[in-house]
Amino acid sequence: MLNLRRRTVLAAFAAAVALGTTAVQAADPNKTSLVFGATAGYNYDVLKLAIVPQLEEQGYKVKLVEFNDYVQPNLALAQGSLDANLFQHIAYLNRFKTDKKLDLIDLAQSTTAPMGIYSKSRKSLEETQEGDRYTLPNDPSNLARALQLLQVHGMVKVKQDIDPLRVAERDVTENPKKIKLQPVEAAQLPRTVGDSEFSIVPGNFAIAAGLDLTSALVLEEPPIEYQQVVAVRTEDAEKPWAQDLAKAFESPFFKEALDKHFPGYVRPAALAGK
Repeated sequence: MLNLRRRTVLAAFAAAVALGTTAVQAADPNKTSLVFGATAGYNYDVLKLAIVPQLEEQGYKVKLVEFNDYVQPNLALAQGSLDANLFQHIAYLNRFKTDKKLDLIDLAQSTTAPMGIYSKSRKSLEETQEGDRYTLPNDPSNLARALQLLQVHGMVKVKQDIDPLRVAERDVTENPKKIKLQPVEAAQLPRTVGDSEFSIVPGNFAIAAGLDLTSALVLEEPPIEYQQVVAVRTEDAEKPWAQDLAKAFESPFFKEALDKHFPGYVRPAALAGK
């Protein structure tokens, strides 16, 4: 009788283990380990808090790699050391892959931390004085966004019909208050808050430096071409693991994570109205 009970318990245990193993099998049996890259700050945190838990629940093993520049993540993706990356908007991706002849594609839209203008010596842009210094990003993509933000608020005017990713200070046609534009490496911009009269800081670097988005004098409302996307190699876009990744950015879990950890961020179109 004891042996029968023991055999029954062991059989039940084995069945439970088998069921548990089945429950955590990855949807793509041909690729169960994934490597994602992201820039330091909120892009990395979005993957860590809102995406990786979903994929691990589905049985994938996910490794995150942190980058501090805007060049290496796409090169690493194209070379195969990454399976996907999250750090750029679609305008930058399209320009970069064309310039470098890389076969990459946007897979899903993520959330976006808006660029903001910060100041410790001025309470509004209206307090701008002649000759005030504005620090802004020196990389072409973010520089274009910064100049567009200044134009929206009437501080400068920029040439029309030019490539938005090629725009530079020389393309400013009007500067009524003769503000001084000082390009700085994006990661260093938070350090200029207080040293310059105004600092235009991309959202990811603002968050990484502990700046509160709501403390900005103004925040951009980025058009879709300036909103963050997940990129993969084109050949991988339809594979099961990539589709699981894309679905994770449209899930209720993703929305709840944004509500909890990323208030004030621009939502992807898939979550509009939710």
